[in-house]
Amino acid sequence: MMTDLKQWTALITPMENDGSIHFESLRRMVERQEAAENGILLIGSTGEGLALSDSEKKEVVDFVSGINPDVPLMVGVGGMNLSVQTEWVEYCNTLNIDAFLMVTPLYSKPGPEGQYQWFKALLDRSEKPCMLYNIPSRTGIDLPFVVAEKLAEHRNMWSIKEASGSLAVFREFRERVPGIPLYSGDDALVSIFRPYGCSGSVSVASNAWPEATKLYTNLCLSGKTESLFPLWNRAVKALFSASNPIPVKKLLHSRGEISSATLRLPLTEDELTDLTELETIDNEINNWYKENYEQ
Repeated sequence: MMTDLKQWTALITPMENDGSIHFESLRRMVERQEAAENGILLIGSTGEGLALSDSEKKEVVDFVSGINPDVPLMVGVGGMNLSVQTEWVEYCNTLNIDAFLMVTPLYSKPGPEGQYQWFKALLDRSEKPCMLYNIPSRTGIDLPFVVAEKLAEHRNMWSIKEASGSLAVFREFRERVPGIPLYSGDDALVSIFRPYGCSGSVSVASNAWPEATKLYTNLCLSGKTESLFPLWNRAVKALFSASNPIPVKKLLHSRGEISSATLRLPLTEDELTDLTELETIDNEINNWYKENYEQ
């Protein structure tokens, strides 16, 4: 089931006004994704994983795995202390989860050999399939193609989330590791990546529009891409009009789906005060879904 899944949601972590985790909102978010049959990624960058304490991360994963939704669960792994990350992997191995998302090491900017040894150590400890994550805009480094090649035959190497925004990088990964599924980390680019072997999307947008985003991804992957890019490119621009996940939390709160739009500093909802663009695209996406779903 997991390997056939095209749509994953990089789930937000809903919070109270005081910054504590609001678990009832989290439950509702999980239930919405389950209803849409989207896979769920917990405590990635959209879930503010690096702003949560170790105990809070455990609480989130324990809570969601305890709900036991009828969709796959993936858990984020990221930092720059290997022992902390291996302990996290070993803890999550014991839970009812299905996969890990492993981002390139943060801040230290290691070269190819350092990255290879880092990822191999994590893959060796994992008892779940692993998706490697290339997002140089956040980590400061690319996932080297040679590292993906060297890890391609590892028993736990499952896929790559490509979020550099570069078609050339996506195509190079496709050529270097043809047997490894590639997922887009940018909703707007699914239609662009599709001719080069895109397997699906790990999405921010599907927090706001679970069913519509899934339909969009499926249409893209079936080749029906001609008219999709302009609308969804506007949606992505609106969702990234401030640092992610500020806009999507603001939108969800404005719709009454989470208890507050609170984030952990240094992110703050105060960065985005005008919701006009978000509300406009929200209406457009909802109308698009109604028109296309009924066909």
